[in-house]
Amino acid sequence: MMDEGTELSLTIAQIVQRLKATHLHSQIERQAKECLHRPEIQLESLKEDVRNFLKASGWERKLQNAVYRELHVQPLPSHPAAPPEHAKEPLAYMRKAQVNWEKRILKSLNSMCTELGVPLARKRPAVEQKELTNKWNEMGTDEPGKWTSSQSICSDRRLNTPSYSISHDSQVLISLRNPNHDSSEEASAKSHWGLIQVPLHDRDIPQMREAYSELSLTTGQLGIDDHTHVPPGKTRLICTELAFCQDSAAAQQYSRQGCPTGLRADLWALILNSTNEPEDVMHYEQLKAGVIHHDLLVDNLIYKDVKLTASNDDYYFVFEDFLYQVLLCFSRDTAVLEHFSYNSATPPKSYIQGKVGVEEFAVVYPPNGENMAPLCFLYNEPSKLYSVFREMYVRYFFRLHSVSSSTSGIVSLCLQFERLLQTHLPQLFYHLREIGAQPLRIAFKWMVRAFSGYLSTDQLLLLWDRILGYDSLEIVAVLAAAVFAFRAENLMEVTSLTSAEAVLADLSTLKVMPLIQIFLFATVI
Repeated sequence: MMDEGTELSLTIAQIVQRLKATHLHSQIERQAKECLHRPEIQLESLKEDVRNFLKASGWERKLQNAVYRELHVQPLPSHPAAPPEHAKEPLAYMRKAQVNWEKRILKSLNSMCTELGVPLARKRPAVEQKELTNKWNEMGTDEPGKWTSSQSICSDRRLNTPSYSISHDSQVLISLRNPNHDSSEEASAKSHWGLIQVPLHDRDIPQMREAYSELSLTTGQLGIDDHTHVPPGKTRLICTELAFCQDSAAAQQYSRQGCPTGLRADLWALILNSTNEPEDVMHYEQLKAGVIHHDLLVDNLIYKDVKLTASNDDYYFVFEDFLYQVLLCFSRDTAVLEHFSYNSATPPKSYIQGKVGVEEFAVVYPPNGENMAPLCFLYNEPSKLYSVFREMYVRYFFRLHSVSSSTSGIVSLCLQFERLLQTHLPQLFYHLREIGAQPLRIAFKWMVRAFSGYLSTDQLLLLWDRILGYDSLEIVAVLAAAVFAFRAENLMEVTSLTSAEAVLADLSTLKVMPLIQIFLFATVI
């Protein structure tokens, strides 16, 4: 273990090094140089005068927000003697499970390429590039054969076979075991009731009550009692002040009690320090050019995924074109690769046809972008939508698709869900287990998508307010347990997994925050 002073010094050095490589650093440097010509800048107090200028002109706040982002996104520096892989994942058995999972996915992709007779990546012919450019804003109206490898490939039924599935994901987690842990040492037999059998830290309800104190029954929550605790005018004034001050930390604290609908987009962007400056728009356009110039196998998979999900969804079908645009760009963004420095996963890599082994022509596939659709309700500008989604992904969503010991990782969420349920509703848990309807087999699909596609959009956004506010996905596991508690009476009557799934099939009418509040603060301990 490092002492506190050493850890702080390493953290500061790491943040400084990263910020020096950003556009913000060059902007602040340029502003500092330009202000030297101003009459109020005096030589005898140069340092203080320049600092005051940067503060008055808003650059100091931008720098604070950038530092705040780095503290939330980048992991704390590891001990200098620790192996490099420990920064990605400290537990060896987790790393091994992740590697095996990736091998299966890559094998599936390669098999698909072989069966279909297409490369993982290729340069598009000029005619195809022109067609895609013309159809960019209405890709949902065409089969991808107009702008991908060929019509026959896109319509091939073998593309419907997923490279990985939710059921396989859950099976990977269920099979996890720590070879150094003897389960017989556990004090309580309850530890064997659930499917997740790894010794990770989880919190009980008293600890959660302390962590989520802003969600108590006596605290006003937007989306429940908007007109009782805080007048609407005052709420809007607070949010407007936050937007004016541009303080990421204050906005994050505020969102713990929910964001007003009309100001949510601005507050989320502020919390994530996501901008839509000319350089951001330019980056998006460069990604778009990458989509137009090169065809990836994953383009067909994205098309199939959107068609099978969002296109048939009552909420999201109107955003089909947006989904194609952003997800195709996402698959080309090398900036996303930075998160693999603190992610247990390693991205699958392929090469442009005929350039195998030449790193300049390498194409790396980000794992998943399925949680993007709800953001379409907040942002109608593709570049802004893309910027916010990418930040949400590298902060939170990637953890739902990788095996790790992170407290916001899917393994910990599953364990937290099972522990909450079996501790506070043991009869229900035991009943479902005995009839072959393990609760996790039902709840896993909700958690791996952070409830996207299961809750109504307004309730989903209220849930995601709290994810951003607490900078954690843990609330997703709490909601999953709360749903079972809410339907406990009906679930005690079921006799099979099928009937249990039927009871929990429709979550679209649920009110998220009352469920969470009652489960956390009205449960008898």
